[in-house]
Amino acid sequence: MKRRKFIAATAVLLVLPRRLWAQRKPRRIGFLAIGDGSGQALNPAERVFLDGLRRYGWTDGNLIIEFRFSHPADRLPASVADLLALNPDVLVAAGPPAALALKSATATIPIVFVAVADPVRLGLVQSLSRPGGNITGIATNVPEDFFGKRVEILRELVPGASKIAILINPKNPMLYLMEETRNMARRLGIELLTVEAATAEELDSAFASASAQNADAIIDFGDPLTYVEAPRIIALAAQYRLPANYLFRVYANGGLSVYGADTADLFRRAGSFVDRILKGTKPADLPVEQPTKFELVINMKTAKALGLTVPPSLLVRADEVIE
Repeated sequence: MKRRKFIAATAVLLVLPRRLWAQRKPRRIGFLAIGDGSGQALNPAERVFLDGLRRYGWTDGNLIIEFRFSHPADRLPASVADLLALNPDVLVAAGPPAALALKSATATIPIVFVAVADPVRLGLVQSLSRPGGNITGIATNVPEDFFGKRVEILRELVPGASKIAILINPKNPMLYLMEETRNMARRLGIELLTVEAATAEELDSAFASASAQNADAIIDFGDPLTYVEAPRIIALAAQYRLPANYLFRVYANGGLSVYGADTADLFRRAGSFVDRILKGTKPADLPVEQPTKFELVINMKTAKALGLTVPPSLLVRADEVIE
C-alpha cells in the first residue's frame, strides 16, 4: 500500500507542473481590419478594444494579439491565411469585409465581428438573438430614421441647402438604406445627388462631380474605404468648400460634423465577447449586440473656415463641440 501511495504521489508531481504550464500558456487572438497594409498602430476606437480586454484580466502576460491590416481589399486573402496559420483561439474582425473574409475561411475558429451594419442581411449570422455557427459580435444596426437625421443636421448647418450629395461606394452591400435618406430629403425639399468612389483615386472625381452639380453639402454614407481615407476626404471637402456630415468618429478632427454609433464603445464591448469565448462560451450562444450610444460631434473650427454659423439648438444636442 505504501508503494502504491508513493507511485500515485509521484504521478501527481509529474502531471501538476504540466497543468500549471498549460494554465499559464498565453492565449492567441487574430485581429483583422481594413487599413493601409503598413502595420500602422490601431486607431483610437480599436485601441479601446485592448482596454476592454484588460478590464477582464487579459494582459501581455496571458494574451498574444496578432494584427493584420489589409488595404486594398484584394490583399485580404493573404492576411486571412496569415492569421489562420497561427491557429488563434479567437478571431476579431473590424468591419464587414474582414468579417466576411474570416467567415468564409473558417467554420471552426470563433469569430467576433465589430461595426457591421446588418450582419443578418450580409449572411454572417442567422439572427441577432441566435447567431448560429462560429461567429457573433457587435452590429451597428441603426434606427430607420438614422440617415434622415443626418440630412436634417446638414440642413440645420446649411439652412439654404437645396442639393446634398451623398458619397457612396457602389460595392457597399448596405446601399438599400439609401431609400430612407431619399425619403427624408424629399420631405425637406432637398435634391439628393449620388457621387461614387470605389477606390481612393476615385474620391477626387467624386468630389469634383459633387461640386460640378452645385451640391450645397455632402454626406459620407460610410464605408471601409471612406473610413481608411478619412484625411483625404476631409481635405477634399475643404478644397471644394463642401459642408459635410460623416458617419465615423475618426472624422471629428477636421470634419465639420459627425453623427453615428460610438465606435469606441462598440470595440470596448467586443472585449467582453472575446473574454467569454476564451473562457469557454460558444459564439452561437452569444446574441449579437447593437449600438446603445450615438454621438453628434460639431467642429467649430471647420464651421468657421466654411463661413457657417452653427445654430445654438444644434450645439445643445451635440455630445462634443470641438473649438
